Amino acid sequence: EWLPFVDQDKEYVGFATLPNQVHRKSVKKGFDFTLMVAGESGLGKSTLVNSLFLTDLYKDRKLLNAEERITQTVEITKHTVDIEEKGVKLKLTIVDTPGFGDAVNNTECWKSVADYIDQQFEQYFRDESGLNRKNIQDNRVHCCLYFISPFGHGLRPLDVEFMKALHEKVNIVPVLAKADTLTPTEVKRKKIKIREEIEQYGIKIYQFPDCDSDEDEDFKQQDQELKDCIPFAVIGSNTVVEAKGKRVRGRLYPWGIVEVENPAHCDFVKLRNMLVRTHMQDLKDVTRETHYENYRAHCIQSMTRMVVKERNRNKLTRESGTDFPIPMVPGATDTETEKLIREKDEEVRHSPCQKPHEQTQHHEQHPEPEPRADPPSEPPPSAEVEHCVCKCVICVY
Repeated sequence: EWLPFVDQDKEYVGFATLPNQVHRKSVKKGFDFTLMVAGESGLGKSTLVNSLFLTDLYKDRKLLNAEERITQTVEITKHTVDIEEKGVKLKLTIVDTPGFGDAVNNTECWKSVADYIDQQFEQYFRDESGLNRKNIQDNRVHCCLYFISPFGHGLRPLDVEFMKALHEKVNIVPVLAKADTLTPTEVKRKKIKIREEIEQYGIKIYQFPDCDSDEDEDFKQQDQELKDCIPFAVIGSNTVVEAKGKRVRGRLYPWGIVEVENPAHCDFVKLRNMLVRTHMQDLKDVTRETHYENYRAHCIQSMTRMVVKERNRNKLTRESGTDFPIPMVPGATDTETEKLIREKDEEVRHSPCQKPHEQTQHHEQHPEPEPRADPPSEPPPSAEVEHCVCKCVICVY
């Protein structure tokens, strides 16, 4: 009776438990996720973030008055919080951009945001290339929620320029803010308009991965609904109200209650599911495999070009016979520098020796000049050898 059990045990190697091992190790180590929120003030960015993760990240925030907002510039602020759910730890970092789009002249106001993303890539690249690669902190921005104002006809020029400047650096997820100010028909019409303009201007927003063929139909349907929801029409609220005998998070109006977590009222639940439950790891993978790899490849190419240019300079220095480094001319292009180097080489090679009568006078005064320790070349046997003032060999036939 025990023979079948032995045969079955022999056929079982044990590598089927690898996912469990990875799971235990990952849970023990914990996870990290960096989310950036961008958009002009008053669109509910802080409220939505607090609603997404059921926490209060902005309790110490100071609200500016109208006079202070006039002089305010774009800042980058970080809020980090450790969240634990069913034994799984998540280190959540929220990067906010107060002051973005609030000025009268918003020319290149996105530059500080792009610089911040590049700085995180650069820091990770330095840590990864260093000697000690243990415990590297990943502060790269994995996702950017860009809030689009509901008061307008689609995208504004600032929205287009911001997304075009950052779409190759970070995963952009467009969000239609304050959807409770629009009717369902207006929301649907505005979503279609924004999607058309995103395609028209060639903006590359985050693309949901295609479902595998072996996925069940329910998952495929949910994935298609997420794709059709872009941009997500959201409502944020941290207050609990009572509706039909139930306490829900929402907003109380004279004509009724808007429930934040009601899919019929807004796309808040779909956005939260996408960010946390279904696509968080894919957002991190795209950041690592696409955006960071592009930055890393660009850095390595720049370093390679600098090394090649330095080698060429050293080669020109050796060929010219000079034993001092040739300085780079500030502001000069490569062509101008090479031209200056060639002119200097020609000047050194063809530097005129003294005239013959000056040589004769020199040798009458100094009949036996000091010979050079290592003459550059042997003169022809039939030639008379003389030495000029600069101690080079002159052949007189």
